[in-house]
This record gives sequence, structure tokens and C-alpha cells, in this order.
Amino acid sequence: MRPITRAKIAEIYAHLRELDPEPKTELHYTNPFTLVVAVALSAQATDVGVNKATKHLFAMADNPKDMLKLGEEKVRELIKTIGLYRNKAKNVIGLSKMLLTEFNGEVPQSRDDLIRLPGVGRKTANVVLNVAFGQPTIAVDTHIFRVGNRTGMAPGKTPDQVEDVLMRVTPTEFLQHAHHWLILHGRYTCVARKPRCYLCRISKLCRYRDKTPAPDQS
Repeated sequence: MRPITRAKIAEIYAHLRELDPEPKTELHYTNPFTLVVAVALSAQATDVGVNKATKHLFAMADNPKDMLKLGEEKVRELIKTIGLYRNKAKNVIGLSKMLLTEFNGEVPQSRDDLIRLPGVGRKTANVVLNVAFGQPTIAVDTHIFRVGNRTGMAPGKTPDQVEDVLMRVTPTEFLQHAHHWLILHGRYTCVARKPRCYLCRISKLCRYRDKTPAPDQS
């Protein structure tokens, strides 16, 4: 399936912007370091669940030095409600150590440097670059992958393919917030099992064939 026209894509973004002119991440963070940690912890976990765990974690350590002092065992205890918490605790300590030894305790502002950090892949790096440093990146998670394919905005078989298409077809004026508009649309409207097409502002522009009708109110 070819992408829908750029004019329709611009119209889709315009509608999403009307709904939420200044979208924000739903992960709680206080600085680039806590954002890196929060996003890394969010893999295969909900933002709500991550926020509950990091509330106590970040109160004790909101920088690499304090996190390293906290130690892997304590981090593991604080995030044990999150899936894959053992490996994630190891990564949090590993990335904290690398930030101190190789980046003077500062979160780097390049994707190549970010993905060197333990537990940080391309998706996490893109989120950090966008949210913490204002760079126009799009981090394709399951929500954006679904929206890109369903709508016809960015058909692709892999997240990287969808990201590549979105970066090419998204008008410059929408690039900064495109990531959040699409992820929030996928999280609350274009949901996986039964999309809420009957409430969707962009339903008429979308190529998804099996649109969900409004529930019977009788």
C-alpha cells in the first residue's frame, strides 16, 4: 500500500494539532537523565506503571552519580513492579556509569552516542532527542507503527521503515510534535483490538477498511 497523499497527511496532522496543540510525554521526568531512565524502563511496560516506580527512584537519585551510589540491588527493588526489572536495573546502573565515565555526567545530544548507552535503542534515543533536546525525531513504537500502517500515512513492515516514511512525508511544521500526536492517537483512539473509529477526527482521511461503528446505544 502506498502512502496517502501529502496533502491528506498534512490535514491529518492539522486535526491532531487542533485536539492537542502542545502534546507532552506522559512519562514523568525532571531532566534529560531521568527521561533517559524513564524511557528505557518503559519498554514492554505502561507509562503509568513506570511513573509509579520512578516516583520513588527519582526522589532518591535524579542524576548518574546518585544512581550509581544507589546500586543495582536498590534500583531493582524500587522498580520490581515493572516488567523485566532485573535487566532494566542492570542497564540503569550501566548507563549511569557510562554517562559519568564517557560523557562527564551529561546526557549526549546525538543518536549515535545515546544508543551506546546500556538499554538505549533507537526508539529510546529518538524520544530523548525529541523531548529533552527539541530535535524533530519520530520514535516508532507499537502505537505509531499501527497508526502509520492503518491510516496509510506510513506503510511499512518494520518500525525503521515506518520511521523512514514518516520522516519523509511529515510536513516540517508538524515534525516537532508528530511523535506525540501519533502515539497519543494510537494509545487512546486508534487502539489495537477495537479502534474507536466512530470518535476519530481523522476517520474520513484514514485508509483503514474495517472501521469500528459506534456502539449500539439501544
